[in-house]
Amino acid sequence: MWARIRNLVSGFMSLFVSGLEKQNPRALIEAEKENLRKQIARFNDNLATHAGFCERLMRQVKNQEVQERDLTAKAAANLKVGNRAAAGQYALQLKTVKEQIEENRSQLQAAEETFKKLVQARDVSVKEAHEKIEQLKRMLTETEMLEAQAELQEMAQGMISSIGGSGDTVARVEEYLTERRDKAAGRARVAATSIDSSKVELMEAEQQALADQALVEFAASYGLEMPAAAASTEGASAAPAVGGKPPVGDRPAAEATTEVKPPQKDMGPAAKQSE
Repeated sequence: MWARIRNLVSGFMSLFVSGLEKQNPRALIEAEKENLRKQIARFNDNLATHAGFCERLMRQVKNQEVQERDLTAKAAANLKVGNRAAAGQYALQLKTVKEQIEENRSQLQAAEETFKKLVQARDVSVKEAHEKIEQLKRMLTETEMLEAQAELQEMAQGMISSIGGSGDTVARVEEYLTERRDKAAGRARVAATSIDSSKVELMEAEQQALADQALVEFAASYGLEMPAAAASTEGASAAPAVGGKPPVGDRPAAEATTEVKPPQKDMGPAAKQSE
């Protein structure tokens, strides 16, 4: 019974963890990258140990080669002087050293080959792991892009089917704005019709007449000529007479009108001179 409960709990935990992994693939990739870094560090430690073993063999071989040369010289020297016993002992030691040198050289060669293979295997494994991780990243990016594209397409499809409906917010806003715009246009039209344009024109004509009268009085007070009146007189003299009669400027002196007296001035320099 307890075993079944344990299996059930394990199953629920597995489902829970699987769900988390599916929802967070980027976290899994980062965890794999961290795991790869740890594995590379451990492998490099073991590789360093093996490299140390190779260095130790190389040092032993060098020391034995020095010992070999020394024993060879001693055996040859004792043999030349006739000391056969000592020469024999040196020769025996030399033989043992040569055997050790051969053995160490063989081990060193095998260790060097193993080191090169381990380095190559590490580089290949690390390269392959990096390629897999980069591939997973590209797959994750592509998956996210496709998911976003699918979501946008679904949203667009939903918008096409929903916008413009009877209960849509956009349609209600458009209806409210259209109603307000029509009402404002109607108010402006009613306000325009309530303005009395004839009264405005009458007031404008009255103001113009008052301005002309004030200008005439001002010109008369200061003894100034009215350019507008002169222009109108010249225009009248240049115009042809009505009924075939010649203009006033072309009539004889006897038919010309009498000269108009200037108006009496009540202020300005002329008034002072008369006083």
